[in-house]
Amino acid sequence: MNRPTTRRLAATAMAVVTLTVGATACSSDDGTSSAKAEDGGSYTIWDPYPQFAKDSDWVKLLDSCGSQAGVKVKRTAFDTSDLTNKALLAAQQDNSPDVLILDNPVVSTLAEAGALTTTEENKVDTSKMDPNLLAAGQSGGKTYGTPIGANTLALYYNKEVLKEAGVDVASIKDWESLTGALEKVKKAGKKGITFSAIGTEEGSFQFLPWFWGSGAKLTELDSAQGVSALSLWSDWMKKGYAPNSVINNTQTTSWQEFASGDYAFAENGTWQLGNAEKAGFEYGVLPIPGADAGNAAAPTGGEFVTVPVQGDTGRYATTQKLVSCLTSTDNLNATDTTLSYVAPTSEVQDKQVAANAGLKPWVEAVKAAKGRTSDDLGTKYPKISEQMWKAVQSALSGSQSPKEALTAAQNAVK
Repeated sequence: MNRPTTRRLAATAMAVVTLTVGATACSSDDGTSSAKAEDGGSYTIWDPYPQFAKDSDWVKLLDSCGSQAGVKVKRTAFDTSDLTNKALLAAQQDNSPDVLILDNPVVSTLAEAGALTTTEENKVDTSKMDPNLLAAGQSGGKTYGTPIGANTLALYYNKEVLKEAGVDVASIKDWESLTGALEKVKKAGKKGITFSAIGTEEGSFQFLPWFWGSGAKLTELDSAQGVSALSLWSDWMKKGYAPNSVINNTQTTSWQEFASGDYAFAENGTWQLGNAEKAGFEYGVLPIPGADAGNAAAPTGGEFVTVPVQGDTGRYATTQKLVSCLTSTDNLNATDTTLSYVAPTSEVQDKQVAANAGLKPWVEAVKAAKGRTSDDLGTKYPKISEQMWKAVQSALSGSQSPKEALTAAQNAVK
Protein backbone atom coordinates (compact mmCIF):
# COMPACT_ATOMS: atom_id res chain seq x y z
CA MET A 1 0.00 0.00 0.00
CA ASN A 2 1.16 3.53 -0.60
CA ARG A 3 2.36 5.71 2.24
CA PRO A 4 -0.70 7.99 2.58
CA THR A 5 -2.89 4.90 2.97
CA THR A 6 -0.54 3.45 5.57
CA ARG A 7 -0.59 6.69 7.55
CA ARG A 8 -4.39 6.78 7.44
CA LEU A 9 -4.56 3.21 8.71
CA ALA A 10 -2.17 3.91 11.55
CA ALA A 11 -4.09 6.96 12.70
CA THR A 12 -7.46 5.22 12.45
CA ALA A 13 -6.24 2.08 14.19
CA MET A 14 -4.84 4.06 17.13
CA ALA A 15 -8.09 5.99 17.48
CA VAL A 16 -10.23 2.87 17.45
CA VAL A 17 -7.98 0.86 19.78
CA THR A 18 -8.28 3.51 22.50
CA LEU A 19 -12.05 3.05 22.52
CA THR A 20 -12.07 -0.71 22.99
CA VAL A 21 -11.33 -3.03 25.89
CA GLY A 22 -10.38 -6.67 25.61
CA ALA A 23 -12.58 -9.12 23.75
CA THR A 24 -12.10 -12.71 22.73
CA ALA A 25 -12.06 -14.50 19.41
CA CYS A 26 -12.71 -18.06 18.39
CA SER A 27 -11.60 -19.91 15.31
CA SER A 28 -13.09 -22.75 13.29
CA ASP A 29 -9.56 -23.66 12.26
CA ASP A 30 -7.24 -24.27 15.19
CA GLY A 31 -5.97 -20.76 14.79
CA THR A 32 -3.42 -19.22 12.59
CA SER A 33 -1.47 -16.38 14.10
CA SER A 34 -1.74 -14.41 10.88
CA ALA A 35 -4.72 -13.52 8.75
CA LYS A 36 -3.17 -14.91 5.56
CA ALA A 37 -2.68 -18.57 5.10
CA GLU A 38 0.75 -19.62 3.99
CA ASP A 39 -0.62 -21.84 1.34
CA GLY A 40 -2.50 -20.36 -1.60
CA GLY A 41 -5.16 -23.06 -1.31
CA SER A 42 -6.44 -21.57 1.93
CA TYR A 43 -8.50 -18.39 2.24
CA THR A 44 -9.21 -16.57 5.47
CA ILE A 45 -12.58 -15.22 6.60
CA TRP A 46 -13.14 -13.07 9.68
CA ASP A 47 -16.66 -12.59 11.02
CA PRO A 48 -18.42 -11.10 14.09
CA TYR A 49 -20.34 -14.28 15.00
CA PRO A 50 -18.45 -15.96 17.87
CA GLN A 51 -21.75 -17.54 18.92
CA PHE A 52 -21.51 -19.96 15.99
CA ALA A 53 -19.31 -22.99 16.64
CA LYS A 54 -17.67 -25.32 14.13
CA ASP A 55 -20.74 -27.51 13.79
CA SER A 56 -23.14 -24.60 13.15
CA ASP A 57 -24.99 -24.01 9.88
CA TRP A 58 -23.03 -20.78 9.41
CA VAL A 59 -19.63 -22.48 9.52
CA LYS A 60 -20.90 -25.31 7.33
CA LEU A 61 -21.90 -22.66 4.76
CA LEU A 62 -18.42 -21.11 4.87
CA ASP A 63 -16.83 -24.52 4.34
CA SER A 64 -19.25 -25.30 1.51
CA CYS A 65 -18.46 -22.03 -0.27
CA GLY A 66 -14.77 -22.82 0.08
CA SER A 67 -15.26 -26.25 -1.45
CA GLN A 68 -17.19 -24.76 -4.37
CA ALA A 69 -14.34 -22.32 -4.96
CA GLY A 70 -11.78 -25.12 -4.70
CA VAL A 71 -10.09 -23.82 -1.56
CA LYS A 72 -10.05 -24.40 2.18
CA VAL A 73 -11.63 -21.71 4.36
CA LYS A 74 -9.93 -20.69 7.61
CA ARG A 75 -12.45 -18.79 9.67
CA THR A 76 -11.90 -16.70 12.81
CA ALA A 77 -14.74 -15.07 14.74
CA PHE A 78 -14.34 -11.95 16.87
CA ASP A 79 -16.46 -9.80 19.10
CA THR A 80 -17.82 -6.96 16.92
CA SER A 81 -15.78 -4.15 18.47
CA ASP A 82 -12.59 -6.21 18.58
CA LEU A 83 -12.99 -7.13 14.93
CA THR A 84 -12.65 -3.50 13.84
CA ASN A 85 -9.36 -3.10 15.70
CA LYS A 86 -7.98 -6.37 14.40
CA ALA A 87 -8.96 -5.49 10.83
CA LEU A 88 -7.26 -2.09 10.96
CA LEU A 89 -4.08 -3.48 12.46
CA ALA A 90 -3.99 -6.34 9.95
CA ALA A 91 -4.37 -3.82 7.10
CA GLN A 92 -1.40 -1.86 8.45
CA GLN A 93 0.69 -5.03 8.25
CA ASP A 94 -0.61 -6.02 4.79
CA ASN A 95 -1.97 -9.12 6.47
CA SER A 96 -5.72 -8.73 6.03
CA PRO A 97 -8.12 -11.66 5.73
CA ASP A 98 -9.45 -12.41 2.25
CA VAL A 99 -13.07 -11.86 3.33
CA LEU A 100 -14.10 -9.57 6.17
CA ILE A 101 -17.68 -9.45 7.49
CA LEU A 102 -18.29 -6.17 9.30
CA ASP A 103 -21.02 -4.33 11.19
CA ASN A 104 -22.36 -1.91 8.58
CA PRO A 105 -21.37 1.43 10.25
CA VAL A 106 -17.74 0.26 10.34
CA VAL A 107 -17.50 -0.20 6.57
CA SER A 108 -16.96 3.50 5.92
CA THR A 109 -14.31 3.66 8.66
CA LEU A 110 -12.20 0.97 6.99
CA ALA A 111 -12.98 2.28 3.51
CA GLU A 112 -11.81 5.79 4.35
CA ALA A 113 -8.69 4.29 5.93
CA GLY A 114 -7.89 2.62 2.61
CA ALA A 115 -8.32 -0.92 3.93
CA LEU A 116 -11.11 -2.15 1.62
CA THR A 117 -11.48 -2.68 -2.11
CA THR A 118 -14.55 -1.42 -3.97
CA THR A 119 -17.07 -3.78 -5.53
CA GLU A 120 -16.01 -2.38 -8.89
CA GLU A 121 -12.46 -3.50 -8.19
CA ASN A 122 -13.33 -6.91 -6.78
CA LYS A 123 -16.13 -7.63 -9.29
CA VAL A 124 -18.77 -8.47 -6.66
CA ASP A 125 -22.27 -8.07 -8.10
CA THR A 126 -24.53 -5.89 -5.91
CA SER A 127 -27.25 -5.24 -8.49
CA LYS A 128 -29.92 -7.22 -6.62
CA MET A 129 -29.33 -5.55 -3.26
CA ASP A 130 -31.91 -3.05 -1.97
CA PRO A 131 -30.39 0.42 -2.55
CA ASN A 132 -31.28 1.71 0.93
CA LEU A 133 -29.35 -1.16 2.54
CA LEU A 134 -26.44 -0.98 0.11
CA ALA A 135 -26.02 2.73 0.92
CA ALA A 136 -24.58 1.87 4.34
CA GLY A 137 -21.53 0.46 2.56
CA GLN A 138 -20.99 3.42 0.26
CA SER A 139 -18.58 6.29 0.69
CA GLY A 140 -17.43 8.93 -1.76
CA GLY A 141 -19.63 7.52 -4.50
CA LYS A 142 -18.08 4.05 -4.26
CA THR A 143 -19.42 0.78 -2.83
CA TYR A 144 -17.21 -1.20 -0.47
CA GLY A 145 -19.19 -4.34 0.24
CA THR A 146 -22.49 -6.12 0.03
CA PRO A 147 -25.03 -6.59 2.85
CA ILE A 148 -25.53 -10.11 4.09
CA GLY A 149 -28.73 -9.22 5.92
CA ALA A 150 -30.37 -6.50 7.96
CA ASN A 151 -32.26 -5.92 11.13
CA THR A 152 -33.96 -2.78 12.29
CA LEU A 153 -36.42 -1.36 14.78
CA ALA A 154 -40.20 -1.43 14.96
CA LEU A 155 -42.90 -1.25 17.63
CA TYR A 156 -43.91 -4.44 19.39
CA TYR A 157 -47.37 -4.16 20.93
CA ASN A 158 -49.32 -6.13 23.51
CA LYS A 159 -52.67 -7.04 21.96
CA GLU A 160 -54.46 -7.52 25.29
CA VAL A 161 -53.34 -4.15 26.68
CA LEU A 162 -54.53 -2.34 23.55
CA LYS A 163 -57.83 -4.24 23.59
CA GLU A 164 -58.51 -3.27 27.21
CA ALA A 165 -57.72 0.36 26.36
CA GLY A 166 -60.03 0.34 23.34
CA VAL A 167 -57.21 1.01 20.87
CA ASP A 168 -57.46 -0.27 17.31
CA VAL A 169 -53.85 -0.71 16.18
CA ALA A 170 -54.91 -0.12 12.58
CA SER A 171 -55.74 3.46 13.54
CA ILE A 172 -52.12 4.24 14.40
CA LYS A 173 -50.77 6.02 11.34
CA ASP A 174 -48.69 8.92 12.66
CA TRP A 175 -47.38 10.52 15.86
CA GLU A 176 -50.70 12.09 16.76
CA SER A 177 -52.62 8.81 16.59
CA LEU A 178 -49.84 6.98 18.47
CA THR A 179 -49.87 9.57 21.24
CA GLY A 180 -53.65 9.29 21.36
CA ALA A 181 -53.32 5.54 21.83
CA LEU A 182 -50.85 6.06 24.68
CA GLU A 183 -53.29 8.42 26.37
CA LYS A 184 -56.03 5.77 26.22
CA VAL A 185 -53.67 3.13 27.58
CA LYS A 186 -52.74 5.29 30.56
CA LYS A 187 -56.39 6.04 31.32
CA ALA A 188 -57.05 2.30 31.27
CA GLY A 189 -54.48 1.88 34.05
CA LYS A 190 -51.73 0.36 31.95
CA LYS A 191 -48.30 1.59 30.89
CA GLY A 192 -47.62 3.20 27.52
CA ILE A 193 -44.33 2.77 25.72
CA THR A 194 -40.79 1.79 26.63
CA PHE A 195 -37.59 2.34 24.69
CA SER A 196 -33.86 2.85 25.17
CA ALA A 197 -32.58 6.42 25.56
CA ILE A 198 -29.30 5.50 27.27
CA GLY A 199 -26.28 7.73 26.69
CA THR A 200 -24.58 5.40 24.20
CA GLU A 201 -24.97 4.44 20.54
CA GLU A 202 -27.99 2.37 21.59
CA GLY A 203 -29.77 5.57 22.57
CA SER A 204 -29.01 7.22 19.24
CA PHE A 205 -30.02 4.05 17.41
CA GLN A 206 -33.44 4.12 19.08
CA PHE A 207 -33.95 7.85 18.64
CA LEU A 208 -33.12 7.88 14.93
CA PRO A 209 -36.50 6.57 13.66
CA TRP A 210 -38.24 9.49 15.36
CA PHE A 211 -35.57 11.96 14.25
CA TRP A 212 -35.69 10.78 10.64
CA GLY A 213 -39.45 10.30 10.86
CA SER A 214 -39.76 14.03 11.53
CA GLY A 215 -37.95 14.80 8.29
CA ALA A 216 -34.76 15.91 10.07
CA LYS A 217 -31.22 15.35 8.78
CA LEU A 218 -28.15 14.38 10.77
CA THR A 219 -26.25 17.33 9.36
CA GLU A 220 -28.68 19.69 11.12
CA LEU A 221 -29.46 18.30 14.56
CA ASP A 222 -31.20 21.47 15.78
CA SER A 223 -33.67 21.84 12.92
CA ALA A 224 -37.33 22.40 13.78
CA GLN A 225 -38.04 18.82 12.71
CA GLY A 226 -35.32 17.42 14.95
CA VAL A 227 -36.61 19.45 17.90
CA SER A 228 -40.11 18.09 17.29
CA ALA A 229 -38.81 14.52 17.54
CA LEU A 230 -37.03 15.11 20.84
CA SER A 231 -40.05 17.03 22.11
CA LEU A 232 -42.20 14.00 21.34
CA TRP A 233 -40.11 11.79 23.62
CA SER A 234 -39.85 14.50 26.27
CA ASP A 235 -43.61 15.07 26.29
CA TRP A 236 -44.29 11.33 26.59
CA MET A 237 -42.18 11.22 29.72
CA LYS A 238 -43.80 14.33 31.22
CA LYS A 239 -47.27 12.87 30.65
CA GLY A 240 -46.32 9.49 32.05
CA TYR A 241 -46.71 7.68 28.74
CA ALA A 242 -43.06 6.55 28.93
CA PRO A 243 -41.26 5.64 32.18
CA ASN A 244 -38.33 7.58 33.62
CA SER A 245 -36.29 4.39 33.31
CA VAL A 246 -35.86 4.97 29.55
CA ILE A 247 -32.98 7.34 30.34
CA ASN A 248 -30.91 4.39 31.56
CA ASN A 249 -32.56 1.62 29.55
CA THR A 250 -30.52 -0.49 27.19
CA GLN A 251 -32.47 -2.29 24.49
CA THR A 252 -32.31 -5.38 26.70
CA THR A 253 -33.73 -3.76 29.84
CA SER A 254 -36.35 -1.98 27.76
CA TRP A 255 -37.42 -5.36 26.41
CA GLN A 256 -37.60 -6.76 29.94
CA GLU A 257 -40.05 -4.00 30.85
CA PHE A 258 -42.25 -4.89 27.88
CA ALA A 259 -42.02 -8.59 28.69
CA SER A 260 -43.65 -7.85 32.07
CA GLY A 261 -46.94 -7.60 30.17
CA ASP A 262 -47.83 -4.15 31.51
CA TYR A 263 -46.76 -2.05 28.53
CA ALA A 264 -48.69 -1.37 25.34
CA PHE A 265 -45.63 -0.75 23.15
CA ALA A 266 -41.89 -1.31 23.04
CA GLU A 267 -39.44 -0.07 20.47
CA ASN A 268 -37.08 -2.93 19.73
CA GLY A 269 -35.62 -5.07 16.99
CA THR A 270 -35.91 -8.30 15.07
CA TRP A 271 -33.45 -9.88 17.50
CA GLN A 272 -36.23 -10.01 20.12
CA LEU A 273 -38.54 -12.20 18.04
CA GLY A 274 -37.50 -15.35 19.91
CA ASN A 275 -38.14 -13.66 23.25
CA ALA A 276 -41.47 -12.32 22.00
CA GLU A 277 -42.65 -15.87 21.37
CA LYS A 278 -41.83 -16.73 24.99
CA ALA A 279 -43.41 -13.62 26.51
CA GLY A 280 -46.65 -15.34 27.48
CA PHE A 281 -49.01 -12.87 25.79
CA GLU A 282 -50.15 -12.15 22.26
CA TYR A 283 -48.09 -9.54 20.51
CA GLY A 284 -47.97 -7.77 17.17
CA VAL A 285 -45.44 -5.66 15.31
CA LEU A 286 -46.02 -2.22 13.84
CA PRO A 287 -43.52 -0.24 11.73
CA ILE A 288 -42.60 3.00 13.51
CA PRO A 289 -44.83 5.74 12.07
CA GLY A 290 -43.50 8.99 10.67
CA ALA A 291 -44.66 12.32 12.06
CA ASP A 292 -47.30 12.79 9.37
CA ALA A 293 -47.96 9.16 8.34
CA GLY A 294 -46.01 6.56 6.46
CA ASN A 295 -43.25 4.41 7.88
CA ALA A 296 -40.31 6.21 9.45
CA ALA A 297 -36.83 5.29 8.32
CA ALA A 298 -35.28 3.23 11.11
CA PRO A 299 -31.52 2.61 11.22
CA THR A 300 -30.23 -0.62 9.76
CA GLY A 301 -28.29 -3.14 11.73
CA GLY A 302 -26.55 -6.08 10.14
CA GLU A 303 -23.29 -6.83 8.44
CA PHE A 304 -21.54 -6.32 5.12
CA VAL A 305 -19.34 -8.83 3.35
CA THR A 306 -16.22 -6.91 2.27
CA VAL A 307 -12.98 -7.67 0.46
CA PRO A 308 -9.91 -6.14 2.13
CA VAL A 309 -6.96 -4.80 0.17
CA GLN A 310 -4.38 -7.51 -0.54
CA GLY A 311 -0.74 -7.20 -1.53
CA ASP A 312 -1.28 -10.27 -3.73
CA THR A 313 -4.05 -9.08 -6.07
CA GLY A 314 -4.21 -12.53 -7.66
CA ARG A 315 -6.28 -13.68 -4.69
CA TYR A 316 -9.26 -11.49 -5.59
CA ALA A 317 -10.70 -13.82 -8.25
CA THR A 318 -11.19 -16.66 -5.76
CA THR A 319 -12.34 -14.23 -3.05
CA GLN A 320 -15.05 -13.00 -5.42
CA LYS A 321 -16.30 -16.59 -5.74
CA LEU A 322 -16.49 -16.90 -1.95
CA VAL A 323 -18.43 -13.63 -1.57
CA SER A 324 -20.80 -14.50 -4.41
CA CYS A 325 -21.50 -17.86 -2.78
CA LEU A 326 -22.17 -16.32 0.65
CA THR A 327 -24.56 -13.75 -0.81
CA SER A 328 -26.36 -15.94 -3.36
CA THR A 329 -30.15 -16.11 -3.19
CA ASP A 330 -30.29 -19.65 -1.77
CA ASN A 331 -27.63 -19.05 0.84
CA LEU A 332 -28.99 -15.66 1.92
CA ASN A 333 -32.33 -17.25 2.73
CA ALA A 334 -30.75 -19.86 5.00
CA THR A 335 -28.21 -17.47 6.53
CA ASP A 336 -30.68 -14.70 7.32
CA THR A 337 -33.03 -17.19 8.95
CA THR A 338 -30.12 -18.33 11.14
CA LEU A 339 -29.15 -14.75 12.01
CA SER A 340 -32.78 -13.54 12.47
CA TYR A 341 -32.14 -11.01 9.69
CA VAL A 342 -34.30 -9.70 6.91
CA ALA A 343 -32.63 -10.43 3.59
CA PRO A 344 -31.12 -7.57 1.56
CA THR A 345 -32.94 -8.49 -1.68
CA SER A 346 -36.63 -8.39 -2.53
CA GLU A 347 -36.48 -11.90 -3.98
CA VAL A 348 -35.31 -13.45 -0.72
CA GLN A 349 -37.55 -11.20 1.39
CA ASP A 350 -40.55 -12.61 -0.48
CA LYS A 351 -39.39 -16.14 0.34
CA GLN A 352 -39.01 -15.23 4.00
CA VAL A 353 -42.52 -13.83 4.23
CA ALA A 354 -43.95 -16.84 2.38
CA ALA A 355 -42.34 -19.09 4.98
CA ASN A 356 -43.26 -16.87 7.96
CA ALA A 357 -46.03 -14.29 7.55
CA GLY A 358 -45.01 -12.72 10.87
CA LEU A 359 -41.95 -11.27 9.13
CA LYS A 360 -44.05 -9.00 6.89
CA PRO A 361 -43.94 -5.90 9.14
CA TRP A 362 -40.19 -6.39 9.55
CA VAL A 363 -39.68 -6.53 5.80
CA GLU A 364 -41.68 -3.31 5.51
CA ALA A 365 -39.54 -1.71 8.20
CA VAL A 366 -36.31 -2.79 6.51
CA LYS A 367 -37.49 -1.44 3.16
CA ALA A 368 -37.96 1.96 4.82
CA ALA A 369 -34.73 1.69 6.81
CA LYS A 370 -31.59 3.75 6.38
CA GLY A 371 -27.91 3.24 7.13
CA ARG A 372 -26.47 5.39 9.89
CA THR A 373 -23.53 6.36 7.70
CA SER A 374 -25.69 6.94 4.61
CA ASP A 375 -25.86 10.38 2.98
CA ASP A 376 -22.08 10.10 2.67
CA LEU A 377 -21.60 10.80 6.39
CA GLY A 378 -19.01 8.05 6.74
CA THR A 379 -16.73 8.62 9.71
CA LYS A 380 -18.55 11.83 10.63
CA TYR A 381 -21.42 9.76 12.02
CA PRO A 382 -19.87 8.69 15.38
CA LYS A 383 -19.30 12.32 16.43
CA ILE A 384 -22.82 13.30 15.39
CA SER A 385 -24.27 10.29 17.21
CA GLU A 386 -22.43 11.09 20.43
CA GLN A 387 -23.82 14.62 20.48
CA MET A 388 -27.27 13.29 19.65
CA TRP A 389 -27.41 10.89 22.59
CA LYS A 390 -26.09 13.60 24.88
CA ALA A 391 -28.90 15.89 23.72
CA VAL A 392 -31.49 13.18 24.32
CA GLN A 393 -30.15 12.64 27.84
CA SER A 394 -30.20 16.38 28.59
CA ALA A 395 -33.76 16.85 27.35
CA LEU A 396 -35.24 13.77 29.03
CA SER A 397 -33.53 14.56 32.35
CA GLY A 398 -34.98 18.07 32.21
CA SER A 399 -31.62 19.83 32.37
CA GLN A 400 -32.26 21.47 28.99
CA SER A 401 -35.22 21.97 26.68
CA PRO A 402 -35.19 19.91 23.46
CA LYS A 403 -34.29 23.03 21.51
CA GLU A 404 -31.44 23.96 23.85
CA ALA A 405 -30.09 20.40 23.92
CA LEU A 406 -30.04 20.00 20.15
CA THR A 407 -28.59 23.47 19.59
CA ALA A 408 -25.73 22.59 21.94
CA ALA A 409 -25.30 19.29 20.10
CA GLN A 410 -25.11 20.96 16.70
CA ASN A 411 -22.59 23.50 17.97
CA ALA A 412 -20.44 20.69 19.37
CA VAL A 413 -20.49 18.84 16.05
CA LYS A 414 -19.37 21.97 14.22
